[in-house]
Amino acid sequence: MSNTSLNTENNDLRNLIDIYVSKWKLIAFCVIVALGIAFLNIRYATYEYQASASIKINDDKKSTQLPEISSLQSYGLFGSDFTNITDEIEIIRSRSLIKSVVDDLNLNVKYYVRGRIKDREEYKNPPILINFLASDSIVNLIDTTLYIKIKSKTKFNISSTENNPILDIDPEDSKEFGFGEKIESGFGDFILIPNIERDSVKVGTSIKIDIVPLSIVTEQYLGKINVVNESGSNIINLTVNENLKTKASLIIDKLIEKYNEDVINDKQLIVQATSDFINNRLNLVSNELEQVDFTAETLQKNNRLTALGAQADIFLQSEKENEAKLINTSNQIQLIDYMKDHLDNKDGGSDLLPADVGIADNTVALISKNHNELVLQRDKILKFSTDKNPTVVNLNNQINALRENLNRSLDNIQSANKITLQTLNKEDQRISSQLYSAPTKARQFRDIKRQQDIKESLYLYLLQKREETAIQLGLSSPNAKIIDSAYTASTPVSPKPTFVYLAALMLGLIIPVTYIYGKNILNSKIHTKDDLLKVLTARYIGDIPKESKKSKLIKKVDYSPIAEAFRILRTNIDFLLKDHKKGTSKTIFVTSTTSQEGKSHTSTNLACSFSFTEKRVLLIETDIRVPKVDDYFNIKSDKGLTDFVSDSDLSIKDVTLKPTDNKFLDIIPSGTIPPNPAELLMSDRIDYLFETVKNEYDYIIVDTAAVGLVTDTLLISNHADMFLYVVSANNVDKRQLHIAQTMYDEKRLPNMAVVLNGTIKKKGYGYGYGNNPERKKKKFFGII
Repeated sequence: MSNTSLNTENNDLRNLIDIYVSKWKLIAFCVIVALGIAFLNIRYATYEYQASASIKINDDKKSTQLPEISSLQSYGLFGSDFTNITDEIEIIRSRSLIKSVVDDLNLNVKYYVRGRIKDREEYKNPPILINFLASDSIVNLIDTTLYIKIKSKTKFNISSTENNPILDIDPEDSKEFGFGEKIESGFGDFILIPNIERDSVKVGTSIKIDIVPLSIVTEQYLGKINVVNESGSNIINLTVNENLKTKASLIIDKLIEKYNEDVINDKQLIVQATSDFINNRLNLVSNELEQVDFTAETLQKNNRLTALGAQADIFLQSEKENEAKLINTSNQIQLIDYMKDHLDNKDGGSDLLPADVGIADNTVALISKNHNELVLQRDKILKFSTDKNPTVVNLNNQINALRENLNRSLDNIQSANKITLQTLNKEDQRISSQLYSAPTKARQFRDIKRQQDIKESLYLYLLQKREETAIQLGLSSPNAKIIDSAYTASTPVSPKPTFVYLAALMLGLIIPVTYIYGKNILNSKIHTKDDLLKVLTARYIGDIPKESKKSKLIKKVDYSPIAEAFRILRTNIDFLLKDHKKGTSKTIFVTSTTSQEGKSHTSTNLACSFSFTEKRVLLIETDIRVPKVDDYFNIKSDKGLTDFVSDSDLSIKDVTLKPTDNKFLDIIPSGTIPPNPAELLMSDRIDYLFETVKNEYDYIIVDTAAVGLVTDTLLISNHADMFLYVVSANNVDKRQLHIAQTMYDEKRLPNMAVVLNGTIKKKGYGYGYGNNPERKKKKFFGII
């Protein structure tokens, strides 16, 4: 990269920085306004606090309970299926659970004590309480806002229209009631009572009661409550953001409480279904056992069978083993019959099946477990839906399929057991045939005794199961162990003052900087020398600052920046024309692209500046369409350049004027404005004029017409030794300068140089260097 490009980039950077520095007041104002808005936002914002709690999901299968109950749990009779953490998170975040929390804590009713600027919510201890006389099902659908104005300790005004607390004007629909008085409304009757826990209701207090439907509030908290878990851990973290610390903690604690209640209820439903099944079987077996005992008693009495113990030695060991198998097989068949009866019984209050009743087949236990899970899931959905819900229909189809599958499994198991029973009966007949010598009555008693033993064994088994079920029902424990109770941090999570102030500061800087940058990018005007040199390759000879004084002309003794600028411009012109032929005047034409660029201002003051060096100077006004030189010198002339050209009887001296205060300066004004200025400037008299005056003056300054508007200047450009092309800063569009560049490239304006007019003065070392002897020194406390 060349040094030139580096210098250009450095200049661009400096210019950009200068632009921002020049607008420091705007930037400072925006920053102050942004910080002020941030302060008001923090001052009157509604702060949000975060409450958090941690719970651990227990695994019942690993609990250290009684061995018998643990065994039952391992088979699924009392097992919990809530160890899947993902499922537990969805349960905690379920709509039904959060809705119960909102309902219990009355989160759909909010009380606000109104202030002049900000309303303050009162949750735990509001100044008044509203009690509805309608049912909860109606109250939970109400969507309204009530405005209360306390008039006295016993009276208040109520309205559904918001009033202005600053103006203290009651709305038109405002009505007066007493505390405890029934108020009739379109959404039901209600009463307002003062809160007895507070000292008193302050007179003049304005209170707003905002009542929102329960479903809408539930939706809000579904999005506000966060439940997260780290992978591989049984720990669940619960958080919620609220504007009141106490309210946030209560919501989290109540959610954990409702979750544990829901888990305990699910466990007890399964235990209760099993208990009911066992009790029904016990009643049936008890009746059957009673009948068998009565038959045995009758047989012994009628046949006087009292010495049966002496006959026990005739039974073989094989008969004992066969009898044990017969008992076990008969028990299995009986249990299967009970189970099938329960499946066929559709008049029961619950569809739940006993998880394990002793049937020696794991398939039955697995199907029963899956069946109960689907029934519980369906019943939960039915709490808030109907039988026509697609999910409910799908679950019912799955439940029916499982019941049919279970029925088929029971049939298969029963068939197998019946075959086994037949085989055992044949074996028993074979053994009995070997006991032909035993009395027939003894054999009958033995058959009855066998039935008695079967019924007694089944009865004792069911009694044991009933006791275990009762123990399990009493030992139902929460599924969530609270590690950390809900705690609300004292520091708000929103808004954060540091972040708000930092954002305001950034915004206060970005907005004005972006505005200035955008304005600078979109601005196509010429402002500085660098802007001009980027679009124009002609020589740059100097710039003229914008002058705030009312005086249009510089003076001989003048220390103003504009006078100094014309001195520099005068010096630069002499340098560029140093090779000019001696003895003839230096003719300098002044032109521009358009009007109002300071062309006449430059030519008149440049003529004055040359004349102050005691050089003979002639100022010619050739802009005969819009002449302005007369206004600068406050002269009135009847004749001028146009009169000289059109009237051959007039001499140059006849149209030449001399200012009263400058003997070295002569002026030829434009004269009468003609109808054909271009044709007039093509006259031979123009050539004669320039050839004559060139031998009489040191400098000839010609104020010409704008080359971008008319062709007048080009018609006489051959008389110029040098062209000053004036460009107005902050006024001319860069795209207009293609005219100047074309003129320069085609050399249509001899010895063309560019002057930037109307630049903005910058503080520092620049124009006006030195002390002005006429400037009065300021006095401080009377001391010079």
